[in-house]
Amino acid sequence: MDAAVAGHALSARALTVRAGTRTLVADLDLDLAPGEVLAILGRNGSGKTLTLHTLAGLMPPAGGGVQLGGRPLASLSRREVAQRLGLLPQDLEDAFATSVLETVLIARHPHLKLWQWEGAEDERLARAALAQVDMADCAARRTDTLSGGEQRRVAVAALLAQQVATYLLDEPTNHLDPHHQLAVLALFRGLADRGGTVLTTLHDPTLAARFADRVLLLYGDGRWELGPVATALTAASLSALYLTPMLELGQEGRRVFVSA
Repeated sequence: MDAAVAGHALSARALTVRAGTRTLVADLDLDLAPGEVLAILGRNGSGKTLTLHTLAGLMPPAGGGVQLGGRPLASLSRREVAQRLGLLPQDLEDAFATSVLETVLIARHPHLKLWQWEGAEDERLARAALAQVDMADCAARRTDTLSGGEQRRVAVAALLAQQVATYLLDEPTNHLDPHHQLAVLALFRGLADRGGTVLTTLHDPTLAARFADRVLLLYGDGRWELGPVATALTAASLSALYLTPMLELGQEGRRVFVSA
């Protein structure tokens, strides 16, 4: 086993991601360590979601491989993966309406034995997760009565209740107002600061600059750039990434990026 890989939560070697005949990401080498937040930025169609799904084991890579905790992801059962890695999809579609609490409790299933029902500890974790996203008072509500932002926060609560060490987030700020965007990203920043590992796609480079340690820029033609936010996230790099002029502004000690 590669010693460098073994020491990281999630790693990829020579990872290639394709959509049909298009190569979106070519030969990506990536190591994610506990305590880190990595943000993925790129234009629409650049492969952000497909890369995230490949790292989660939901689709096979076109080349290379992924390791979770030093073990090949393909060698792990879905149950083993779900006990250690959680994915927040970009959009969720519920096939049927349940209560908010029941929706969050579903995330406890990877930790239950076959035919085992959720117990008091599972309910405690689910209610604690709802409290973290300011949805504790909505536990008994039906999910089909929630707004889009409320549904998104319930999905975040379910991921928290899953109790994993590695979080893959696909546009976690979707449907959220500015207050809850910052609150959700601060929540995952806190999880990383306590030893978790977070990989998130984002549309807003200002949020990446505020919450991430490193950024992965995907150009959609196989090219990629990886580096610390301080050096890899600049007006010049973002202008090349988004094919539009970008400006960097300073605001209260924070870096703010806007289109020119």
